[in-house]
Amino acid sequence: MIPYVQMKGISKIYPENNVLANDKVDFEVGEKEIHALVGENGAGKTTLMKILYGIEQPDKGKIYIDGKEEKIKSPLDANHLAIGMVHQHFKLIPEFTIAQNVVLGIEPLKRMIFFDDKKAIQRVKEVNKEFGFNIDPSLKVSQLSVGQMQMVEIIKILYRKADLLILDEPTSLLTEQQIKKLFTILRKLVSIGKTIVIITHKINEVKEISDRVTILRKGKLVAVRKTSEVSKKELSQLMVGKSVIFNFTRDESKKGKVVVEFKDVTLKRKGQECLLLDKVNFSIHSGEIVGVAGIAGNGCSELEDVACGLCKVTKGAILHHGEDVSKFSVLELRKRGFAYVPADRLCRGSSLQAKVAENFIISNHHYFLKKGIFNQNKVRDFANKFIRYYSIEGDSDTSIGMLSGGNIQKVILARELSSKANFIIFSEPTWGLDVASSEFVYNKILELRKQGVAILLISSNLDEIFALTDTIIVMYKGKIVGSFVNSKEITKEIIGEYMLGIKDDLLACQKEKGKK
Repeated sequence: MIPYVQMKGISKIYPENNVLANDKVDFEVGEKEIHALVGENGAGKTTLMKILYGIEQPDKGKIYIDGKEEKIKSPLDANHLAIGMVHQHFKLIPEFTIAQNVVLGIEPLKRMIFFDDKKAIQRVKEVNKEFGFNIDPSLKVSQLSVGQMQMVEIIKILYRKADLLILDEPTSLLTEQQIKKLFTILRKLVSIGKTIVIITHKINEVKEISDRVTILRKGKLVAVRKTSEVSKKELSQLMVGKSVIFNFTRDESKKGKVVVEFKDVTLKRKGQECLLLDKVNFSIHSGEIVGVAGIAGNGCSELEDVACGLCKVTKGAILHHGEDVSKFSVLELRKRGFAYVPADRLCRGSSLQAKVAENFIISNHHYFLKKGIFNQNKVRDFANKFIRYYSIEGDSDTSIGMLSGGNIQKVILARELSSKANFIIFSEPTWGLDVASSEFVYNKILELRKQGVAILLISSNLDEIFALTDTIIVMYKGKIVGSFVNSKEITKEIIGEYMLGIKDDLLACQKEKGKK
């Protein structure tokens, strides 16, 4: 039987940094299957799918759809071949409605000139009905949760009659309930004749949803397996070339004194009526990891901003060893022992045009100055020490923008951890990272905990929250709606319900405190 999709001998090199992203890769997808494509950061997974979708062009190799060779030179060519792709970073316009986003580029017109909004809404409703979606096409994208935005991206490609759906890291920002809902939708799509390729780092999800799995490593095809015939351990070994620990053991927390305390922290933007943070109260002790779980748009990013000093609170206080630092500058906070590993590692955590070495010394560059001039040998030696210790793939003179996401994160970690901080904020520390890179980050965070550092971990990845934290707080609509000691009694389903606003134990917590 001829495979639905065949990619034969695909090679792709990026001449600007001489990186061989794909090296004679063969890839096949059968009709009506869910196929997982896995591998480390920089393994070439997304590049391969970008080639299939027409965003990138291969230097060598051929592509066959239903046995016929095709030249896919653009996403438009891919659309004509019924191929659609949902990217890791959504391509939606926040101020447009769902209907406007879905039909963008192929809009229904009135009198051949004017956009027909009513017809657009009607067509999206027809897609909703056909595939079982339940979402109002007239809503603005800015009003949606992350899970709903992903549904809109899927509706977009179904509207364009896609039979092959490529999903890049589709669960990276979803709750447990949203993931289950997504998987139900994917299974339904396959049952009515669609074919799906999922790019993912999450081995549990590979086992749960896929029929077959293709593993890439360093740009080369390593193996193709039936998912039912491969264990999680074997998958991890194939991906990274070594055994990977799946369960991280947290020793019992040896909490010391309170390092940071948030007291009635409230945030309101000018011109906005709603509170972005509403009387947020919690504390973090030395040697403790406090995890913050919440869906995008519910205050987690705002908490990140006020914690690191990028945004000043409207009311309330942030105490560091008892001193109110809520109005301090970022520089003043860093001098007092604050460090920050941001969710947006490209814009906030690094300077993409600068060299790796320059990114290492951003926060302590004065140590490398002599009479106003950088000692380049000293800078290079400093950078190379970290490159070796953190196993960063790239040299000190490479532009950091040329590194994979995992290696950029290692550079940021090396810089922030070298600052001898007593309080570190981690936001989405393993977002988009492969298994090996995630393991590395987890071990570093747990090392810091053992050293007595107070840690604030903001993450939408509940596996991460449960693996690392001592205390879990949940945010919904700018408020803390739940606070839990991380134990076996607390499950991802329970936390997910609080994240979705189904449960709210804030009142119960307050009553309990009142009794004491």
